[in-house]
Amino acid sequence: MLTLHRAELLCPGDGTSPAGSSAAGSSAAGAVLVDGAVLVDGAAVAAIGPFAELAAGSPARVREWPGVLVPGLLNRHGAWLLEGVYHPDPREGIGEQPLPPADGLTDGQWGGSARRGLQRLLGHGVTALTGPFTRAAVRTAVGRSGLRTAPAAPGTATAPGPLDPLTADPLAAALHRPLTVGGAADFAVFAARTVEELDGGGAVCLATVLDGRLLHRRR
Repeated sequence: MLTLHRAELLCPGDGTSPAGSSAAGSSAAGAVLVDGAVLVDGAAVAAIGPFAELAAGSPARVREWPGVLVPGLLNRHGAWLLEGVYHPDPREGIGEQPLPPADGLTDGQWGGSARRGLQRLLGHGVTALTGPFTRAAVRTAVGRSGLRTAPAAPGTATAPGPLDPLTADPLAAALHRPLTVGGAADFAVFAARTVEELDGGGAVCLATVLDGRLLHRRR
């Protein structure tokens, strides 16, 4: 199925302008296109460019997003966030922020915590995270989530860090990989008026798409 994702601002993150387009400006993460779009065919990016050009005569379903569309983010603290802290179930009535894990958590509880943590990472535009993961229940949760894994930098595998990568790194450093034609359709949309507003974190993630699938949508 073809889906055309339209955004007020589009930053593919590769430092260049999409073919045939005129960039509205640039950022540390690359060129920025006003009223841009990403055409997704299944799990891959089929085209990137101005919405008017990609939409002309296209049978694609259109999703329109306010804000800024950027490549998916990489969280470099994945091992700690899924195995070093506990993500409460809302039904427990103890909030949703990660907590120090209680002694004696079962594999089932670790798996549930990991699933909730992964969903919260998607809610921050994360499409990849670092391991390794030592608990089988956590590895299973990560594998089923579809999020991509990446090796951690030496000495950082279990370092603590935030759910939102943009609170720790500027956008250019937090991107997992650029959006390219033929590449994986992994991206996020944030409620922001400029790309620069994303630096420092805190911007609301409206949607996260992984392999062309809409896995998070702000309600």
